[in-house]
Amino acid sequence: MLDIRLFREQPDLVKDGLRKVGADPALVDRVRALDEQRRTLIFEVEQLKAAKNAASREIGKLKDPAERERRIAEIRAQGDRIPELDRQIAALEAELEQVLLEIPNLPDPAVPVGADESENVIVRVEGAERHFDFTPKPHWDLGPELGIIDFERGVKISGSRFYILKGLGARLQRALITFFIDLHTREHGYTEVYPPFVVKQACLYGTGQLPKFGDNLYHDAEEDFWWVPTAEVPVTNMYRDEILDGRALPIYHVAYTPCWRREQMSAGRDVRGIKRGHQFDKVELVKFVHPDTSNDELQRLIGEAEAVCRALGLRYRIVQMCTGDLSFTAAIKYDIEVWAPGVGEWLEVSSCSNFKDFQARRANIRFRPEPGAKPEYVHTLNGSGLALPRVMIAILENYQRADGSVAIPEVLQPYMGGITEIPAPR
Repeated sequence: MLDIRLFREQPDLVKDGLRKVGADPALVDRVRALDEQRRTLIFEVEQLKAAKNAASREIGKLKDPAERERRIAEIRAQGDRIPELDRQIAALEAELEQVLLEIPNLPDPAVPVGADESENVIVRVEGAERHFDFTPKPHWDLGPELGIIDFERGVKISGSRFYILKGLGARLQRALITFFIDLHTREHGYTEVYPPFVVKQACLYGTGQLPKFGDNLYHDAEEDFWWVPTAEVPVTNMYRDEILDGRALPIYHVAYTPCWRREQMSAGRDVRGIKRGHQFDKVELVKFVHPDTSNDELQRLIGEAEAVCRALGLRYRIVQMCTGDLSFTAAIKYDIEVWAPGVGEWLEVSSCSNFKDFQARRANIRFRPEPGAKPEYVHTLNGSGLALPRVMIAILENYQRADGSVAIPEVLQPYMGGITEIPAPR
């Protein structure tokens, strides 16, 4: 949520930012009108209450009974108007909050201006391209041939965009998750948390998935349970409505969760394979930091996600999102994409974002810079470290051999019980 003072003091700045991200700048005028109405009524109520208090003091000094009764009647008339004004103020505040919740974050000045993903900027490409003396297969052929992915039974039990990992496929998935968490806790200073996989509705408002993306979420029709689309939601909301000790910042958390998304916006896209499903696993990195350090923390976050790609020996690239391709909540965002030679495309495995105080305002997460100081909003950041199953795709397709087997990256072999390959089908 944006600071209401921006709308009051710098409306043109907000309008310009909303235009860049493809939002309606007229929302600024609507916010300003609602805010002005609310403030006018609040002033009127305060004036009525002050007048009522002053008149009450005067009544005690009046000697004439008739005058006293007249003044009491005036006070009663003024008092009768106050509850009605309070109701009007409450309605305006609710409407104003709803409008603010639907307004996206403003882009950081460092974000390149562009209309859509075609204008994103490739910052750099890392890692050597693998060369094959055979035509590399896509994972949707490799998986079934190796007996590690079962598409037909996944669809049978759950429907389209579901699959089953079997044998060494399931073990490889588990090894990747454990490796990710170990790397971030041992080398990058993160504290692991294991959060609930369902959250209350307020949590999704806090991180910005609601109200805009409700159609893409799974939820219980009878109870206030929403299946997490990412561990970002429960982990960020750990500190909702809290004032943190500034000396505890920065706070780094890493969490594994399964994630659920309806994928309604991707209907007809990526229907083959395991690239895009309603259920997938992800290890998420979440940071709570001092506002003065958040830009540096973003670069560190990118480096931490990159470290996973390097350790796995994958070729990857860093892509900066332009204004037209930023998420609803991000002020600045970089994607990390790995190359998958079988499908012949770059696959996003992490989005590293600095939300600044946008989520913190929605979730009311503050910190006290020093004892007795006025609380301030923290800055939040997150990024995948990394997301599955796309890492699985990249490993299968990059490490495949001519005989049909797939080598296990060296760093994963201890997590696989010493297994060095997924053997070729017999």
